[in-house]
Amino acid sequence: AFAELSLDFNPVHLDADYAAKTPFGKQIVHGMLVSSLFSGLLGKHLPGEGTIYLGQDLKFKKPIFINQEVTATVEIINIRNDKPIITLSTLCVNDQGETVIEGEAVVMFAG
Repeated sequence: AFAELSLDFNPVHLDADYAAKTPFGKQIVHGMLVSSLFSGLLGKHLPGEGTIYLGQDLKFKKPIFINQEVTATVEIINIRNDKPIITLSTLCVNDQGETVIEGEAVVMFAG
């Protein structure tokens, strides 16, 4: 479904035979699908409802495989004094404790 929405039909995500011949050895999950977990955290939990994304930097450190569990976390690292703008570190870790995505988000809190 994500491939349909994003128009990202890269066979490394969708074709097991193709993916088996890549350096990954099997299909990998769309990185942008996993990184969208940050949006849910920001809009629901920290800072919460009313959060508006202003920017997001991402580094994809390791592949995420189908059915692999990941945990996404965000942490406030800066709050501007002059405006309701918050900078947060963003992190996804796989079920082996390895960082798979890291980055930084800048949001406006309008709630």
